[in-house]
Amino acid sequence: MPLKQETQVEAIKKYIKSQQKSFYRLAFSYTKNNEDALDVVQEATYKAIVSAHKLKNPAHIKTWFYRILVNESINVLRKRKKLVLDETVLDNLSYEDKDISESINLYNAIQQLESSLRVIIILRYFEDMKLEEIASVTKSNLSTVKSRLYRSLNILKDLIGSDELE
Repeated sequence: MPLKQETQVEAIKKYIKSQQKSFYRLAFSYTKNNEDALDVVQEATYKAIVSAHKLKNPAHIKTWFYRILVNESINVLRKRKKLVLDETVLDNLSYEDKDISESINLYNAIQQLESSLRVIIILRYFEDMKLEEIASVTKSNLSTVKSRLYRSLNILKDLIGSDELE
């Protein structure tokens, strides 16, 4: 393995280790299952390490890896074709001083969004990504990401009947 690629692999491993909880959280938001989420993170990690040579600019490692992770999560969903809300999901919700029923309502509303809208909400509000990063992860134009964000917020507002989303 050439020195540059070896250095690139080490940088990827270091980044993945430092962000593994965020990656698990994102994978879990798709799969709704502990084992599947762990499998997604593991498979995404493997693909990232094997494809380290494809990372052209190390400064873009975050969006590059999130794209791999989102794609792998979607692959698992395609295989499964069915989403189930179980007690594991409820145990892992972040409540942050909110009423549990409000959190469950918001969670259920987010799950009702089509996947192209849901991924933008998850990356923006749960993973705290910038709109430019989301555009890179989803391979969309910035204007498309913005319009999907606003459309999904309006849908969520209608679904949960709250003005708190603005």
